[in-house]
Order: sequence, then structure tokens, then C-alpha cells
Amino acid sequence: MMYNPYGYYRQTFPPYPPGGQVGGYPPYPPGGQVGGYPPYPPGGQVGGYLPYPPGGQVGGYPPYQPGGQVEGPSQGPPQGPPPSYTPQKPQVGLYAVDPGGIRRCLYRYTYIWLRNGRHFWFYPVFVGRDSVAGYRWSPSRYRWVYTGFDLNTIDYFQCS
Repeated sequence: MMYNPYGYYRQTFPPYPPGGQVGGYPPYPPGGQVGGYPPYPPGGQVGGYLPYPPGGQVGGYPPYQPGGQVEGPSQGPPQGPPPSYTPQKPQVGLYAVDPGGIRRCLYRYTYIWLRNGRHFWFYPVFVGRDSVAGYRWSPSRYRWVYTGFDLNTIDYFQCS
């Protein structure tokens, strides 16, 4: 061990030996087979798992499309702007937004009021256990912008 000026000792290790054998372990074998496991097979199937199918569809999810879009009811944001009117927010207050309630608004123009006072048109394409994602209308840019929200931040919503 060598003395270190910071008050602790560090251990120095000898350089790797020429054959690659370190600490009593044998060097990697030429075929790459280590620890009794067979080498990676040419087809990509490892440990009982099947390789990705040709279309890329895994576990019931729609296949990935270049550009981040997935096949399904919607291929992206709506083609045009949202309705030109702004709905009136009801005076009834809800304590929490239920994923089952907002799920009926999937792929429909939905007006959302957040707890922070902001409100806007939204086009939901995904509803999770505690979140919703979709396209928010940006009037200043006159286009739809992909975004997501925690359901706890939504005060009220209304589908059109």
C-alpha cells in the first residue's frame, strides 16, 4: 500500500499479465463462451426469449413507425385547428380526474382546465393510470404540440 497525502491509503495493483489471466480467473476463451453459457446465437434468440419479429410488434403494442408515430386510431395530431368556441367551465368542482372518465375523450377535441388556471384545447391520444398525453393546441404557433399531463393537475375537462 502507498501513502496518500489525503490521509488514506490506496492499494496499488500490478499490471495485467500478458495472457490476460487475472486473480486466478482464466482468460476469455477464443469463442466467447464464458461461465458455461453458450455463445450468442446467430439468430439473436437468447435465454428463451424470441428475437424481435420482423414488423417490430412486441407484446401486443402497435409496431413502431419512423418519426415516432404508432399505428392506431390516430396517426398524429388533428389535421386542422380545434373548434373556435371556448366552453364555459361548470361551477362544480371535482377533487380528482379519473382515468376512466377522460378515456372516453380519446381522439376527440377536449377542453381542459388545469388547477393552475390555464385552459386550452387538447386532443388526447393516450390515457395511463395517472397521466394523459396528446396534442395541445398552441394558438400563437397555430399548430398542435405533443405534451402530457399528470391527471392530478387537471381541474376539469369537457369533450366536444
